[in-house]
Amino acid sequence: MTRLVQIIHPDYGRRVALVNGDALHLLSTYRTVYDFATAAIDTGQKLRDLLSTDLSGIVLDYHEVYALRSAWRFLPSFDHPAHTACCLVSGCANAPGANNGAAPAAPPWFTKGNGMHLRAHGEPLMIPSFAAGGAEEAELAAVYLIGPDGVPRRVGLTPGNEFADPVMPVQDARLLSRAKLRNCSIGPELALDAEFQDVAGLVAIERSGAPIWSKEIRTGEKHTAFRLEQIEQHHFEFEPHRIPGDVHIHFLGGSVSSYGDGVVLNQGDEVAIQSEGFGRPLRNKIEREPAARHSAESL
Repeated sequence: MTRLVQIIHPDYGRRVALVNGDALHLLSTYRTVYDFATAAIDTGQKLRDLLSTDLSGIVLDYHEVYALRSAWRFLPSFDHPAHTACCLVSGCANAPGANNGAAPAAPPWFTKGNGMHLRAHGEPLMIPSFAAGGAEEAELAAVYLIGPDGVPRRVGLTPGNEFADPVMPVQDARLLSRAKLRNCSIGPELALDAEFQDVAGLVAIERSGAPIWSKEIRTGEKHTAFRLEQIEQHHFEFEPHRIPGDVHIHFLGGSVSSYGDGVVLNQGDEVAIQSEGFGRPLRNKIEREPAARHSAESL
């Protein structure tokens, strides 16, 4: 599969790189996957073909960048580079056991926020001060760019942590939307040619550098209630989801979380999510927001 990362340097700004083993090959013409995808739509080329002819000749040590030992840092594997509000982050309740009997006619979906909620590999995931809890949800996410004709184009699939509050809806089912509106992470790699069929993986929690919990995960159409085609059909049947130039990050559902095994995430815990065929693990530490009040003032 063709795999990409988005990275940023304090002096050189944003870049896109092709992954090749332990090397990151920086691309030349554009600085974001969004711009490469836009160019592919405009020229009628396959995105992978456009990328393969755009190598800059600059190669980075992937191991050093991934370990956060260089000045380069990761960005989310796909985003809207100019307008965070033009990126809808959402998810699909797609686990067979999550639908209480017969599957509904359409995939139940929820909003997680916009581009400001996206985090990259190496960035912390924040439990808000008002939250009842916080837990990782290891999934794959499909990423899309809406073309100038209003047609959604699937750019690829990327590992994700659909971080949420599992305690709040247990206390009151009406608070599910409130529990889902959280920061979340995708990356570090975006796979352009991936299929959503049968993907194995592993999710693990580390505390003070030592593993405290792990579990194998499987996702894809062999394990979920809805096929990707169904998810896309119902997600994009809404006219506001087909605005030209918009980005969609859509989590495809999962059924494994440490919360289900009684783990309570603490400040400084690190979540690692590995998906076979999608490159290096996505790693994020957990932080808790200090107590704060957020109220409106009258004009």
